[in-house]
Amino acid sequence: MNVTEPTGDRGYIPIADHGLIGNLRTAALVSVDGSIESYCVPNFDSPSIFARILDKDKGGHFSISPTVPFTTKQNYLPNSNILQTKYLNEEGVATVTDYLPRQPHSATARPLLAWLIRRVEVIRGSMPIRVECAPAFNYARSPHTTERVIDTSVASPAPSSPQGGHYKGLFTSSEANLKLDLRYIAEAAFDNIAVPEVELHELDLSKKGHKGKGVWTEIVLTEGQAVTFVLRTPPDVKLPPQAQPTHETAKELGIPFEKLVAGASTLRPPEDPILTKTLLRELLEQTNSYWNAWIRRSTYQGSWKEAVNRSALALKLLIYEPTGAVVASPTFSLPEYIGGTRNWDYRASWIRDSSFTLYALIRLGFTHEANAYMEFIFERVRARGPDGSLKIMYTIHGETEFPEEELNHLDGHKGSKPVRIGNGAIDHVQLDIYGELLDCIYLSQKYGRPLGYDTWVAVRDIIEYVIAHVHDPDLSIWEVRGRQRHFTYSKVMMWVAIDRGIRLAEKRSLPCPRRNEWYRARDELYEEIMAKAWNAEKRFFAQSYEDKEILDSALLIMPLVFFSTPSDPRFLNTLRAILHSRERGGLTSNGLVYRYDFDKADDGVGGEEGTFCLCTLWCVEALARAGEYDKALLARAVSMFEDFLQYTNHLGLCTEEISDAGDALGNAVQGFTHVTLISAAYNLSRMQAKFRG
Repeated sequence: MNVTEPTGDRGYIPIADHGLIGNLRTAALVSVDGSIESYCVPNFDSPSIFARILDKDKGGHFSISPTVPFTTKQNYLPNSNILQTKYLNEEGVATVTDYLPRQPHSATARPLLAWLIRRVEVIRGSMPIRVECAPAFNYARSPHTTERVIDTSVASPAPSSPQGGHYKGLFTSSEANLKLDLRYIAEAAFDNIAVPEVELHELDLSKKGHKGKGVWTEIVLTEGQAVTFVLRTPPDVKLPPQAQPTHETAKELGIPFEKLVAGASTLRPPEDPILTKTLLRELLEQTNSYWNAWIRRSTYQGSWKEAVNRSALALKLLIYEPTGAVVASPTFSLPEYIGGTRNWDYRASWIRDSSFTLYALIRLGFTHEANAYMEFIFERVRARGPDGSLKIMYTIHGETEFPEEELNHLDGHKGSKPVRIGNGAIDHVQLDIYGELLDCIYLSQKYGRPLGYDTWVAVRDIIEYVIAHVHDPDLSIWEVRGRQRHFTYSKVMMWVAIDRGIRLAEKRSLPCPRRNEWYRARDELYEEIMAKAWNAEKRFFAQSYEDKEILDSALLIMPLVFFSTPSDPRFLNTLRAILHSRERGGLTSNGLVYRYDFDKADDGVGGEEGTFCLCTLWCVEALARAGEYDKALLARAVSMFEDFLQYTNHLGLCTEEISDAGDALGNAVQGFTHVTLISAAYNLSRMQAKFRG
């Protein structure tokens, strides 16, 4: 086991060495050594307050870790998104339990508390612990002030500092228009053990570039002692004096402090309750119950239930509950190649992801989430542009602006620059999105809420838009930043758009005045793809009509969207070509698949990248579907899938890409990867059942 040696100059933790917690509004990355490395408040796409993963010195962090050498383990509670990090050495064992509260749905449930809760306790021996909370507001651009103030919202049994009061840290950034406070509750599990004393001190990290002070404390905890820290945005409400109980007030009134607290609780708003041990215990239990109850609704019963359930729980963390949107990833600007420039912000909702996300949710039985996401999509359809077009992505609030900006003051993960927020690709012309959209709508009609007439008219207009632009070039799925081309993937997905429109009209008996024209456009496009995208000499489908020598693993989608049968010789030849190593002209390395050969393709971005998890899983599913006709291909699909699972991290989480050395690259956690993992597992299990049956 690797032993961590605490030092004053901590470097970068590998991307894979993190877990994710969230509350369906935002999410936080937690490193294996107990540091909050990425956290945006209050929403996924809000400015960060912790971004240590992008700048180890000034990005901001909230760390809880031992001051002595230790080894570490990290795991989720079973069937939950509550994360535990365990520190071990010869003298003791400590655990940190991290979560953002969620309560089960009920009429009596309290409002969602936008708190980050971190409970540290020792379960054997003793352990010296150092806690540092050093926020860096607005992507570490805005200054803030730091105060130690009496915390009148904590029902502590006795004053917990020599000064005779219970203090909290208060961080205020006027420029960022945000306040945070750090509170805590100390407790002991046994009567013969003292409640640990906690005293917050100012932490000056200005030499590392911080624009405001943090706070720190060091505590030696023994078995049975625990401290729970709560970081939150304090409600901006004025409370009556009697709602702010203090020991001094209790003494003046001559009543027990606990009785004063009980009375004060009724005077406080629900979003600002008195902080007690009982409340924290309830929040932990209710949050765990929430996740357990949710995942129990999964209908998957195949061979890879653990991996599928973890992917489902990860996908749920990416849902922005107020609108139903799903973020591509809760992180931003993590590199696709260490030291490279392919560093993008994925905290938005891509139309492209919609059909795949919907498919995964429906296949697992999560129809509530699927319907909420479809409503988000339909709202975008009804509000499309004057020319009838859609954006390729929208913010989680449904907005059409997501301006790209480079943060040159941040170092980037392991020096990978530039750090970017926003995404300029929002203005790209990517015509493939209409295929994914119509496939999404078609799936929703098979398993979800029926389509209304007004929405059908809007859908009909979109198909007409596709037919009008079917011969246009675009930038396609990989969001290249070079010249527009006639990408084969986009042509296939435009065929899907027209095909699904025809299917909707037929199956739902919906009015279709131009039915014959739709049939003609669909069939002509199919013939065009077969003629112009096919490299007859090398016998594979090419990336674009213009680049007939370049392979593209996006074309593995063909049988998945029923453009071709999985046993079609042209498709099988393309699949076999992709499965060759790069040295032999293919796109595969270590059983993992690249998007395309970046040495041959001019994508206008430059730099290197790793193998793409999405493409590997599409390859698995293509092999599985072809395996219905060739059992050897199914066996290869199973082997490839199980090999891929070894590249997920210690928690079963997936990033966007994987390096040749097996290191995780790109944004984490990547929703598209988990969606395709679910789809691949489902279809592998389905094919296995056919052979068994």
